[in-house]
Amino acid sequence: MPDLHHAIHSALQDCLKIERNESILILADKPLSELGYTFYQKSQAIAKKSYLTILPEVNNHGAEPPRFIATMMGKNDVVIMLTSRSLSHTKARRRATQKGTTRIISLPGVTKETLIRTLTGNYKQLIYYSRKLADILTIGRSATLTTKKGTHLTFSISRMKGKSDTGMIHQPGQFSNLPAGEGCIGPVQGSTEGILILDGSFPQVGLIKKPVKMSIKAGQIVRISGKEEAEKIRKLLRPFGKDGRNVAEIGIGTNPNAKMTGLTLEDEKVLGTMHVGFGNNISFGGKVDVKCHFDGVVRKATLVIDGKTILEDGELKV
Repeated sequence: MPDLHHAIHSALQDCLKIERNESILILADKPLSELGYTFYQKSQAIAKKSYLTILPEVNNHGAEPPRFIATMMGKNDVVIMLTSRSLSHTKARRRATQKGTTRIISLPGVTKETLIRTLTGNYKQLIYYSRKLADILTIGRSATLTTKKGTHLTFSISRMKGKSDTGMIHQPGQFSNLPAGEGCIGPVQGSTEGILILDGSFPQVGLIKKPVKMSIKAGQIVRISGKEEAEKIRKLLRPFGKDGRNVAEIGIGTNPNAKMTGLTLEDEKVLGTMHVGFGNNISFGGKVDVKCHFDGVVRKATLVIDGKTILEDGELKV
């Protein structure tokens, strides 16, 4: 029966392939400090140089860490980010990986249960579908996303590059979430049009009980309708202005062990779900460099690319 130590061992050995002579920096904020210390103990048994740094609680997805932390990130072989909110779409993370000497995994808000459930050591199916979907997205030109609940989005992906989040971070300069499992792309900026019905989950909101309707024009959310969850989302996006409402990412989940829990990190990886990201799209080849990135998860979606059905009612067709 898998346990937490087995899951962390898989993260360090299977996903990161840490070697004895490498330096490991573990960044944990206060709410995840206990889990950070467990990672630190396990990494000490593998690598000669392991460091644990505890940060104040990270309150916003995309918020930049202190400058000295950003500098430390670029001076280690491996960085493991265990923070309440995601540091994935930050300048600090991008600069560290772009140097070409550091590889990074990010586990924002991760729980012990998620780690045990998803880090099993068996990633063959996840890797296959993530890479296949990334290739399909890269080749594609135009796409339509629909659901029976009323989602109908059209967007261009022409000349954009698909990405595969496999969790296999073995080379310097690579980056991934854990748990991993998605094929994703940034739509052409300004090209997304239509209606999105969110019925899965949203960061800092959790599982969505009453569907939230988003009206999107020229790549921007122009209206959010619904009950309490819609108001929560409006409040989350409001501080970031127009850029926070930018459609930044389209992704398909490929992890057969993930399940919907209200934790976006895991929800967006659930096999057959789709997510639409808002805010910062620099990592996806865009130009919106705002300090937020929110992924809204959609259940049982249908995705058609250049006339070919890739996903139908939440079931992969590739």
